[in-house]
Amino acid sequence: MSGLFSPGWAGSAAEEATGDLAFLQALLDAEAALTRAQAAVGLAPREAAAAVTRAASDAARFDARGIALRAREGGNPVIPLAADLTAAVPAAAAPYVHRGATSQDILDTALMLVAARTLDLVLTDLSRTEGALARLASRHRNTVLPGRSLTQHAVPTTFGLKAAGWRSLVLDARDRVAGVRAALPVQLGGAAGTLAAFRAYGGGERAVRGGEHEEGSGEGPGALVAAFARELGLVEPLLPWHTLRTPVADLAWALAFTAGALGKAAVDVATLSRTEIGELSEGSGGGSSAMPHKANPVRATLLTAAARRAPALAATLLGSLVAEDERPAGAWHAEWEPLRDLLRLAGGAARDAAEMAEGLRVHPGAMREHLGLTDGLIVSERLVAAFAPLLGRARAKRLLGEAARRTRAEGRTLAEVLGEILADEPAPEGADPSALAALRDPACLSELTDPTRYTGSAGTLTDRALERR
Repeated sequence: MSGLFSPGWAGSAAEEATGDLAFLQALLDAEAALTRAQAAVGLAPREAAAAVTRAASDAARFDARGIALRAREGGNPVIPLAADLTAAVPAAAAPYVHRGATSQDILDTALMLVAARTLDLVLTDLSRTEGALARLASRHRNTVLPGRSLTQHAVPTTFGLKAAGWRSLVLDARDRVAGVRAALPVQLGGAAGTLAAFRAYGGGERAVRGGEHEEGSGEGPGALVAAFARELGLVEPLLPWHTLRTPVADLAWALAFTAGALGKAAVDVATLSRTEIGELSEGSGGGSSAMPHKANPVRATLLTAAARRAPALAATLLGSLVAEDERPAGAWHAEWEPLRDLLRLAGGAARDAAEMAEGLRVHPGAMREHLGLTDGLIVSERLVAAFAPLLGRARAKRLLGEAARRTRAEGRTLAEVLGEILADEPAPEGADPSALAALRDPACLSELTDPTRYTGSAGTLTDRALERR
């Protein structure tokens, strides 16, 4: 694939790690590891294991397209690949290729290998992303901008807190990906998950040597699964998981969450990069084929696209949990393409997120200008809290509602309008007249309506978030 319609992952390390050649190599690695594992527990000659490993060392020697076309006959690529690998080894080693395994053992294990190799790349880029966001959060701890809810100005916040929130999501994704990565298992069960063929071949080996074989002994198959896992650097599962698809479901969830977590930062960047907002911009904005003046937030756009696609792909994988019998007709087969797509999306998204975060430009001047768009109304919540103890909550809300109406209608600042309203406002019965006089003071009203003085615990929350490693 050229990636013509996939700019989100084209050229990424994840593209190479999930390409046809990478999958073919993972299948070969699984086949070779299985023969080595059998040799390690005495079920195959070491010479055979070495021969299979040599033959399986370079996927480029095999015809991936031919294997793909021949896969139609049996429904999966392992069947023709095993035949080609058998033909590629010396005659003495041929009987030990794929011996005792079923296609799903090799394919599922290869999927876990490809996932492991791709997740390592994802984790590297997530680390880059969180590092860049940590620097932004620290640098802009006290950079104030309008908080927005339901598209409208709400109360002030800081860009440091916003960036710290994005970083928190990235760390959440990192933790989930790392947890899944550490738990990726091999699959080995034979035709129906009983490991029967490996016991049968084990008995044959012992008979040749003149030994005895006890069907119920733990020697052989139990040790074989552990040896198989060690050969590949994967985990030994408690049971064969050919129809117990927890590993795939966990992968689906972690990858979809990662795409969504990175997508949250992306939609914020895209929104704040709008021409009429301009509080952020990407360091390397993309151009337009028709409009030379544009600098589009391309990284954010690609991240958003990945986040929109990922849930549907994960849904397919979660749906395959319903796998009948000891090998389902269709549920297992439905996993392969969406899992690869998810790995590519997450891998490409992690790359784009790192580039976006490392190149992001912050424009504090635009943020400060936008704080004044409502002429002080952005801190109306604060004024209710300041006036309520003296005037009562209902009276304070009524007074501020009138002040807001006049501010918008007259084009004056909230501080100016409030000064006039409070000048005519009688002190409540029993209230300290000096308290109302203090509120009428222009300096007090200017301070109360200054958005930069109403950021709550944003700085402390940012510091707290940055303590997380």
